[in-house]
Amino acid sequence: MLHYDFFDNADFNPPDLYMEQITALYRSQGWWNGADNPDLVRRIIQGSHCFMIAQFGREIVGMGRAISDRTSDAYIQDVTVKKSFRRKGIGTYIIRMIIKRLQLDGVFWVGLIAEKGSHGFYEPIGFKPMINSTPMILSQP
Repeated sequence: MLHYDFFDNADFNPPDLYMEQITALYRSQGWWNGADNPDLVRRIIQGSHCFMIAQFGREIVGMGRAISDRTSDAYIQDVTVKKSFRRKGIGTYIIRMIIKRLQLDGVFWVGLIAEKGSHGFYEPIGFKPMINSTPMILSQP
């Protein structure tokens, strides 16, 4: 049975097994290179406005987070679900719960950067392309 949880930053101390599974999800999407670093994953989670996981038993099968100024703007990122659990509504549920949490916290401007080909996933949830905007990233020398 699926179970969803927000990590509470106030008393955040999950087992290393969770950090390993979250790292594996990042790695599966190509978002993590190099050695496992549980302390870095903990800091990523602690620095987030909110971080949600989806679990099947003790296995983390999905995750997502929001970063924000905790006042006006937030960005949803790092949303992914294990391939064997996709197309079951898990990612959509994670995003909807993150949006609900942000709104309960008074943050109503919510954006995200959709990977190429993923617009069809986000649009039914209520996201639309930002006209006259282009996502950019700092180019390292």
